[in-house]
Amino acid sequence: MAQRRGLLRIVAAGIAVALFSIMVLVPRAFERPLAALAKFGQPAIYDRDSILALTLSHIGLVIAASLAALVIALAIGIFVTRPAGAQYLPLARAVANLGQTFPPIAMLAVAVPLTGFGARPTLVALFAYGLLPIFENTIAGLKDVSPQVVEAARGMGMTGRRILREIELPLALPVIIAGFRVSIIVSIGTATIGSTVGARGLGEIIIAGLQADNLAYVLQGGVLVAMLAILVDLGLGFLERRARQPRSA
Repeated sequence: MAQRRGLLRIVAAGIAVALFSIMVLVPRAFERPLAALAKFGQPAIYDRDSILALTLSHIGLVIAASLAALVIALAIGIFVTRPAGAQYLPLARAVANLGQTFPPIAMLAVAVPLTGFGARPTLVALFAYGLLPIFENTIAGLKDVSPQVVEAARGMGMTGRRILREIELPLALPVIIAGFRVSIIVSIGTATIGSTVGARGLGEIIIAGLQADNLAYVLQGGVLVAMLAILVDLGLGFLERRARQPRSA
């Protein structure tokens, strides 16, 4: 049964990769089905910019913001689970929650006067929005590590840093990856609104469709974002499952 599920995942991933690649590299292949959604005289395929360039720009924004959120959330999560930083947990949690308190569009409105238009306010919004899942999962993963295992390692003479590096983080890794998985999937969808402040990305297609009342554009952009999220989810899901597998001696 497990092998069958694994095979189905591989087949699903292959189909998703093939469809996404065609949509990005040969968008005209979908012109006929999308033409039924475009009004008379409207183009069915977005042609104001390269779909590949917009996709790469979208991915770049998400990766940059998500990696920054991963580093900061992981560092703070580790700090507040140490005895020296435990007292700062409520403050750190409040700061991490702050990014989720503001809607993304409100975060952009705050960031634009500080950073100007373009990619920067989008990066700020995605970073703030992506902190919480990674932060909370880092804490949960580290706290789930058995105290007996830590004590045994300490009894063997291992230092605190070595215990963290060789025992706690590896055991907490699946939970941390799950948090990063949620964070980056949310960022892929949220990044679409960055086009409202001049950031290049797949949101341009959706916004152009809304402005021109062109449902074909909206569907094209929406499906591209959804397919990208599915592919990333499948990839990180694979890494999460691998991290949960017991290591061979």
